[in-house]
Amino acid sequence: MKIYAVGGAIRDAMLGLPVKDRDYVVVGATPEEMVQQGFRPVGRDFPVFLHPKTQAEYALARTERKTARGYHGFSFYFAPEVTLEEDLIRRDFTINAMAREVLPDDSLSDVLVDPYGGKRDLDARVFRHVGEAFAEDPVRILRCARFAARFTDFTVADETMALMQTMTANGEVDALVAERVWQEISRGLMGHRPSRMFDVLREAGALVRILPEVAQLWGVPQRADYHPEVDTGVHVMMVLDYAAQQGYSLPVRFAALTHDLGKGTTPEDVLPRHIGHEGRSVGLLGPLCARLRVPVECRELAQVVAREHGNIHASQKFGAGALVRLLERCDALRKPERFVEVLQACEADARGRGGDFATAPYPQRERLLAALDAARSIDAGAVARQYADNPGKIREAVQAARIDAVEAAGLGGDDS
Repeated sequence: MKIYAVGGAIRDAMLGLPVKDRDYVVVGATPEEMVQQGFRPVGRDFPVFLHPKTQAEYALARTERKTARGYHGFSFYFAPEVTLEEDLIRRDFTINAMAREVLPDDSLSDVLVDPYGGKRDLDARVFRHVGEAFAEDPVRILRCARFAARFTDFTVADETMALMQTMTANGEVDALVAERVWQEISRGLMGHRPSRMFDVLREAGALVRILPEVAQLWGVPQRADYHPEVDTGVHVMMVLDYAAQQGYSLPVRFAALTHDLGKGTTPEDVLPRHIGHEGRSVGLLGPLCARLRVPVECRELAQVVAREHGNIHASQKFGAGALVRLLERCDALRKPERFVEVLQACEADARGRGGDFATAPYPQRERLLAALDAARSIDAGAVARQYADNPGKIREAVQAARIDAVEAAGLGGDDS
C-alpha cells in the first residue's frame, strides 16, 4: 500500500499559495484493508475513507468509464492493481494531475510524480486537459472557467478550448445538473476576476446554454454618455469585477451579475435607451434562480437590486417621503444589513463603467444610510399604540413619523 497527496494541494504548494485541504489516493489496497486500519468508509459511488484521526479523505486509486451523459454517467473500477498513473489520467487538467508520496512520518516526498506535464504547464500558466476523457464530464468546462477567475494569469490551451467547444456542440453541457452548475458558478463569482469565467464560458459556447439571460447582454448598446463602454455585457463584467475588487459577498456579486438582465430584451427600435429594464430584469431573475436553485439570500438581494438600482442612483433628488418609500420597498427597515449589500451592488453598478465613472463619488450610499438611521429611530410600536382604536391608520402614521424623522435629519428636498 502506498499513499499519495494529489491534485490541488500539490498545485497550490508549487504556486506558493496556502494549502487548505489535501486529497489522498491510496494505491495497492482493498476496502477491507482500509477498514482494518481504522479508516471509515463514506464513498457512495466509489471507495472513499476518512482517516481515523484527521478525518481527511482517502480514495482508492480508480479508473472510470463513461456510461451516460452528464455528471453522474460514470462507472468506476477500483482494485489494488490500479496504478497511480491510471488514476491521475482521469483528472481534468495537467496541473491537477501531479502527486507526491506520503512518507511514514506524514511528510511529503520531494519527488514529484508528474506523468502528464503538469509542472511544465504550471510554469507556463496554461490550463491543458490531461486526456480525451476530459470530454466525458461537462462539469470540467465549468471548472476550467472557474479556475480562470481564480488564476488570473493562466490561459486555456488551444486544444483544450477546441475540445470544450466540441463538448458544447455535442450537447454535453445540456446534461449538467443545477446543483453542480451553481456550485461552480458561485465559486467562480468569488474568484479574483470573475469576468474571466464568463470569457471562457462564452468562448466555449457554453454560456448561452447555461445562462442565456446573461449571454444575450453582449452586443446590446447603451447610451454612451452614461456608459462609455457602450456594450451591456462589457458593463456587467466591469460591475462584477469591481465588486470582486472590493471583496464583496457572493449575494452582492450575484446581484452585480444579474442587475441588468432586462437590457437583453429591450426592443431594438428603442436602443440604446432601456426604459423599464428594471422590471424586465426581475422577470428574468425568477426563472434563472429557479433553474439553478440559487440560494434564497442571493435571489432576494438580486431581486431588490434589479428592481431598485435606478431609483437608488436617482435618490439624491428624492425628498423625505420618496426616501422612506424607497427604504420600505427595499425592506431596509427590517433588514438593514441586507440594505448595506444592496447599496454595495448599486455602487459597483455606478463605478463599473468606462471614463470617469469608475472614480466618481457615490454620495447616494451615505445619504440613504443616514435616511435609514433616521427612519429606524422611530418606535413603530409606540406609534401603533396611539392608534389602537383605529388600526387601519397605523401603517400610514408610522410612515408619516418616519418621513418627519428623515426630514428632521436634514435629508428633505424636492419630494417625488
